[in-house]
Amino acid sequence: MRYTGFMIDMDGTVYKGGDLIPGAIDFIASLKAKGIPFVFLTNNSSHARDHYYDKLVRMGFDVELRNVLTSNIATIRFVLSERPGKRVYVVGSPDTIEEVRKAGVDVVEEDPDIVYLTFDRTITYDKINKAYKALMKGAELIATHPDDVCPTETDYDIDIGPFIRMFETMCQTTATVIGKPNRLML
Repeated sequence: MRYTGFMIDMDGTVYKGGDLIPGAIDFIASLKAKGIPFVFLTNNSSHARDHYYDKLVRMGFDVELRNVLTSNIATIRFVLSERPGKRVYVVGSPDTIEEVRKAGVDVVEEDPDIVYLTFDRTITYDKINKAYKALMKGAELIATHPDDVCPTETDYDIDIGPFIRMFETMCQTTATVIGKPNRLML
C-alpha cells in the first residue's frame, strides 16, 4: 500500500498529557525523510493552535505550524466560509477566543447569531447561562468537536460532548459539530 500523506491524532497517540508516546518522534522523522506529508490533528480546543505547536516542538518533534490542525482552526474556517458575517459568542478559554477573533470572526458578548462551543477549561456558570439564553433566542449551536472525554497523563477529563447534549436537550436544537470524526474537520 502506498501512502500519500498522514493525518495523525495528538492526544493519546503521540503524547498523553505531557508524556511522549515511545516511537512517535522517530515515526515523524521517517515521514520527513521520505518526503511524506503529514499533519497533526487534535480535537482539543482548550488552547490556540500555537500552544499545540509549541508543545510538539518542546517534546522534540521537527514540525512547522502548518503541520498542526486543531478543531478550533477547522471551526474558524467553517464559520468564515459557511456563516460569513455572523456574530459569534465563543464559550472558550481566553487564548482560544483570541484565536477566533484574530482570524476575522465577529466575536461578541451579546446577541450572537452563533454560540461557538469549545473545550473550555475556564467554563463558568455565567458562560453556560449566556450560551443557553442565546440559544433559546435562536442562535445556532456550533461545536468544535464531539468528544466526551479528553486524555490526561493519568486518566480522562470531561470534554464538551456532555455540554453539547445538554444544550441540544435544553434548547431543542441540534449542534453542527466540526471536529473528528466529522469530515468537516478536513
